[in-house]
Amino acid sequence: MKIGICTQSLRMPLKQALVAASEIGARGVCINARRELHGQDLSRTALRHLLKMFEDLNLKTAALTFPTRRGFGVLADLDRRVAATKEAMSQARSLGAAVLTITPGEIPLDDESPERHLLRDVLVDLGHHGQRVGAIPALTTGRTAPDDVAAFLSEIPDGLIGIDLDPAQLIIHGHSATQAAQVLGRHVLHVTIADAVYDITAGRGDEVQLGRGTVDYPAILGALEEFEFRGWLSVRRGESSHPDEDLRNGVSWLASIED
Repeated sequence: MKIGICTQSLRMPLKQALVAASEIGARGVCINARRELHGQDLSRTALRHLLKMFEDLNLKTAALTFPTRRGFGVLADLDRRVAATKEAMSQARSLGAAVLTITPGEIPLDDESPERHLLRDVLVDLGHHGQRVGAIPALTTGRTAPDDVAAFLSEIPDGLIGIDLDPAQLIIHGHSATQAAQVLGRHVLHVTIADAVYDITAGRGDEVQLGRGTVDYPAILGALEEFEFRGWLSVRRGESSHPDEDLRNGVSWLASIED
């Protein structure tokens, strides 16, 4: 089991977060390319120094994540969004990651919808680019039901697009995270580890400390094992007064599942 953390959860500069990740006991890190790498000097010399820091701390890059305000089925600023995403794929590969997690936006359910066709075509283009640079885009799960995501992926050639399974976001949007692992398992390249509970009255869920929500991680990891998943599990913590402590406890809790 390859357990990492999402460095953005620590709310500190990247290099400090890398040191903290090592102290927490993580083996890898998932880095937010938009917020943690934006504006940083990634020249060959700077990249070499950063990779040396990874080596000294015995860390790997689990994945890069590149959230966008709009999805890839929205025409507004689409060319700029696609270009920035492709650049993030190259950054991922240069840091040793084979996965870039992205938010596709809501997937239109109408098979004939122009927005669905546009989303599919853009993702195919991103997927081909990912194959060229060596970093595959993985769609983060959440708003769209797992069965609908699976149906959409069936329209895209195998191997171009993967899944970043985010069980907490699935729970927050009223979906079954365990079912998602079962129907999307063959596409899963990365798992974002967080927990959540769903409030039926409010019609929405909220993230909670790992181990205190309703995500059944033993069942999810068991389902992924059926698909021989060998990717990274990156622990994330949202709003927290003590994110470093929560991440440390999360890493330990997750490791205990396998013991």
